Amino acid sequence: MSSLPRKWHDESGFSLIELLVVILIIGILAAVAIPAFLNQRGKGTDADAKSILISAAHALEVCSTEHNASYATCTTSELAIIESTLNDATSRMSVTTSSNTYEVIVTSARDSNAATFTLSRASNGATTRSCSTGTADKGGCSAQSSGTW
Repeated sequence: MSSLPRKWHDESGFSLIELLVVILIIGILAAVAIPAFLNQRGKGTDADAKSILISAAHALEVCSTEHNASYATCTTSELAIIESTLNDATSRMSVTTSSNTYEVIVTSARDSNAATFTLSRASNGATTRSCSTGTADKGGCSAQSSGTW
């Protein structure tokens, strides 16, 4: 160490340039990470809405079995009794039933322009799944999937 010039022994710490480079790197990483995080959050709330739909469909089948193979008397509150996980979702869920068909619509909880997910059962037993993004094309329902999930 004695061969180094005296001024290097007295100086310690970081230069302003080094601090600016570190701040720049942190800024670039944040610019990449924050939008990716927000998109994953939207997908998570959309996955929750899809899970609610599947649970409601299972509860409708149970309700139909209890009511002589008819969906007509199955209401949202009765589905929540059959499947307790639907209790928190009844405000975002709408159920339309007839004797041999049903349609369940659930709105995602991601934001004010949230996607709506629909699960329908036709009288022949075929089910269809559709979704609408509202004004936002993000999350678990995108324009690339032609409105299906």
